[in-house]
Amino acid sequence: MENLTPSEFLAVVNQTLEYTYSSVTIVGEVSEFKINQGKWVFFNVKDEESSVPCFMTLWGLTQPIEDGMKVVIRGVPKVTKWGKFSFTVSKIAPVGEGSLKKAFEMLKKKLKDEGLFDISKKRPLPEEISKIGVISSTQAAGYHDFVKIINARWGGMRVLVAHTQVQGLDASEQMIKALKYFNERTDVDVIALIRGGGSKDDLACFNDEALVRAVAASKIPVITGIGHEVDESLCDLAADVRASTPSNVAELLTRDRKTEKITEKVEAIYQKIISEIRILESEVSQKKRIIETLNPENILKQGYAILSGDIKIGSVVKITTLEQEIEAEILKLKKGKK
Repeated sequence: MENLTPSEFLAVVNQTLEYTYSSVTIVGEVSEFKINQGKWVFFNVKDEESSVPCFMTLWGLTQPIEDGMKVVIRGVPKVTKWGKFSFTVSKIAPVGEGSLKKAFEMLKKKLKDEGLFDISKKRPLPEEISKIGVISSTQAAGYHDFVKIINARWGGMRVLVAHTQVQGLDASEQMIKALKYFNERTDVDVIALIRGGGSKDDLACFNDEALVRAVAASKIPVITGIGHEVDESLCDLAADVRASTPSNVAELLTRDRKTEKITEKVEAIYQKIISEIRILESEVSQKKRIIETLNPENILKQGYAILSGDIKIGSVVKITTLEQEIEAEILKLKKGKK
């Protein structure tokens, strides 16, 4: 190639990059994160030796991200028209326990403040269920446990399954499409979103903001059974009913509704109470952390001292450190800098 213009050269370079690296996944630490004009996101993903400049649209950011978080990103490399290398990100998610927990708490507070988890919005399960829409991986053990209990406890019930990934970067988008599909039908009584146990990284897709909003916005009641009983996802908080496991979902959907209607209502009330308790526990923990930061002992541990008494020449004052209490006489006073 000879006598290319700069634009032609960059076009060739980007065609080569796109052909060679049509989709790349990178794991690293976020730095210099910023949002421009309310719609563009810029940040770097780095390791101990190198840093990759990244760009994405704000609408593609479905979990809170900030400096210091470890993330996995997917996208394509590109050279901008200014000759600067950049990685255009299509998917991003936090990874690792610390980053996942921080993103979870940030998004949980945001959505709670919006009223997305309000108990008043929860709907009970229908008294008569003939058709269930299930969103799960048909290859997962949790799905097979669900089907086994459904078949053993209740005959004649139809189960429609939308097979999706239930972990990884593509999972949330697939589950959103499945929710939309079931909501467009007129013959589904309830939607069950289920997934067996796994690590926090495995279950992270159930904290995707777009997916959580889709669960909350569903016209059809949604019941979740995600992970084990101790696991909590934002999809659980947004759903109408939260079950502890996929097997528990099947049990709740296949009760004898002619003789156990009262029990079902009690269960619904119980689930609402548990959801509210979890939200309150989170608020108490947050306030406890704030109070702990104001503890004078923590200040003393940093090497500071507390001075108490009448601050004037000749007065005896008490100086408190972490390990000692000292009495001292003030011999001289000097005004400090303001």
